[in-house]
Amino acid sequence: MFGGFTRDLGIDLGTANTLVYVKGKGIAVREPSVVALRTDTKKIEAVGEAAKKMIGRTPGNIRAIRPMKDGVIADFETTATMIKYFIRRAQKERSFPPRHPNVMVCVPSGITAVEKRAVEDATKQAGAREAYTIEEPFAAAIGADLPVWEPTGSMVVDIGGGTTEVAVISLGGIVTSRSIRVAGDEMDEAIMQYIKRLYNLMIGERTAEQLKMEIGSALPLDKVESIEIRGRDLVTGLPKTLAITSDEITEALSDTVNAIVEAVKVTLEKCPPELSADIMDRGIVLTGGGALLRNLDKMLSRETGMPVIVAEHPLDCVAIGTGRALENIHLFKSSKSGSGSRRR
Repeated sequence: MFGGFTRDLGIDLGTANTLVYVKGKGIAVREPSVVALRTDTKKIEAVGEAAKKMIGRTPGNIRAIRPMKDGVIADFETTATMIKYFIRRAQKERSFPPRHPNVMVCVPSGITAVEKRAVEDATKQAGAREAYTIEEPFAAAIGADLPVWEPTGSMVVDIGGGTTEVAVISLGGIVTSRSIRVAGDEMDEAIMQYIKRLYNLMIGERTAEQLKMEIGSALPLDKVESIEIRGRDLVTGLPKTLAITSDEITEALSDTVNAIVEAVKVTLEKCPPELSADIMDRGIVLTGGGALLRNLDKMLSRETGMPVIVAEHPLDCVAIGTGRALENIHLFKSSKSGSGSRRR
């Protein structure tokens, strides 16, 4: 397209991580959605992995921020700068003038028209020729190889950093969906609050995320695991080391996990009976980073009575699906000029 000088891009613009899919090449960029900013000069100090390492460790004049919150733009200018950086990285752009690709960006299914327009505007400001949006669960279903264009029901649960997207898809569209702003970040926050309440120990986001990933589970483990963490004692104000068990993390995560289970149940209740039968045959597919939480599939299966499968590459499904949607970009072009995207 465009004389072979540019490759179209698919961007999974997540609250926690951003992935960029280059048409014909696959995933070219996988970086945290973090920007380190100098507060005095407003100059960008670092983006992505380098900026994430600064979280909780910056001096007063540098702030490491996440410009996306709950899957939507919280800081427009910083998001546009971040997208520009990721587009350049994906293109390995070194010369000027920069190439202007068509860009497909995924958005949560529950966002407003204003929030969606902000994503499109930020993407254009970052150098895109045209910006299109695709709903996150639809992209996740494409990336997980579900038969989204066929007259059969597929159910996907995409648990990202800021939102959990639950959707039933058939014939190239979302039949029923639910988007809740409870996901990976909420889990980290729940762990931080639990340890603060129980042990008077203040820990940071990175430590909470480590606990979730290493010993976190939706159900109690057969063999209890433990890990040593360090934080600040809120009574003495001094650093302190503490051993935390997997059972404690399961308890800390119970409310957020239950909220996700409830969203799945509500979506199933709204599902037409014919599609429910298809889902019973094929199962519910889990994607996103939250799908990696141990025993979440078992818990969902137990609560819904349906088979639950974790996608082969859960972290990549949305980015791959967004990239594959570029093959059918004409469908999104017609929806832009007409009634809007699949849901507005």
